[in-house]
Amino acid sequence: MALNLVILAAWMWSRYWGLKQLDKFWSWGHALMEYSIYDAKLAWFDKVVFVIRKSFELEFKEKIWNKVSWFMPVSYAYQDINDLPNGFVCPSTREKPWGTGHAVLCAKDVIDWPFAVINADDFYWRESYEVIANFLKNNDKNAIVWYKISEVLSDFWTVSRGMCELDNEGNLVAIHETKKIYRKDWKILADKEDGTSFEINPNELCSMNMMWFRKESLAFYERYFKEFLEKNINEPKVEFYMPEVVTRLINEEGEHVPVLPTEAQWFGVTYQEDKDATNKSIDSLIEAWKYPKNLWE
Repeated sequence: MALNLVILAAWMWSRYWGLKQLDKFWSWGHALMEYSIYDAKLAWFDKVVFVIRKSFELEFKEKIWNKVSWFMPVSYAYQDINDLPNGFVCPSTREKPWGTGHAVLCAKDVIDWPFAVINADDFYWRESYEVIANFLKNNDKNAIVWYKISEVLSDFWTVSRGMCELDNEGNLVAIHETKKIYRKDWKILADKEDGTSFEINPNELCSMNMMWFRKESLAFYERYFKEFLEKNINEPKVEFYMPEVVTRLINEEGEHVPVLPTEAQWFGVTYQEDKDATNKSIDSLIEAWKYPKNLWE
């Protein structure tokens, strides 16, 4: 089965002070998404689709395409806040992108086969791609890869995560976007909008936007996005998230979405302060012969 890898790399990060998706790690100057491409290819993925912005297209292609295009076929899609379904016009008050679900929709014309979606600034480990590839040998379902919340936090400030709600049999019921999660006094807490906080069990599962979809699911994305716009088009900060699509597929379409376990140890860069630890993690993987120093030699 042919597989696509869709990398979401269109947004800007005010908390990181720059184009985090193109930032270089370790002395060989690889972006984190280059390790994702390398791992996905070894797990039998066939093509990578980058979702980027037109404003940094030339810089992106210079730094990424020139290195990886010989290794795996590449397609591009462009996320723009004005790229909306017929009948909808982006209001002048909108500045933020429409969210990860919209980013996936922007790539629908260049997605050829079933596809996995990942963030450009996360390191998921090769095992996660192998988990997906092995799952697809015997299944034709949408799925997500889960991580323990205790393993996916920043050591510095708060993060947002998609917390997984499971039923008594361990099946996914919903993914709840949860903001302002952090460690304090040996606990994991999340702040509410009213100023109070609640504790999260460190073993609870969350999604890091590593999700698997059948190509047919893009039709559901389109339908749900139109409904989202009808309700929220004049809300300047509300976003259309992939977890919302997954939750609706479960609750409204009756889909069974498996949660795929992995022992992979995620790391990433939410803030500039996370970069040093990420460099050290990559160093240790190179020293353990998990990756070559230069991926593309």
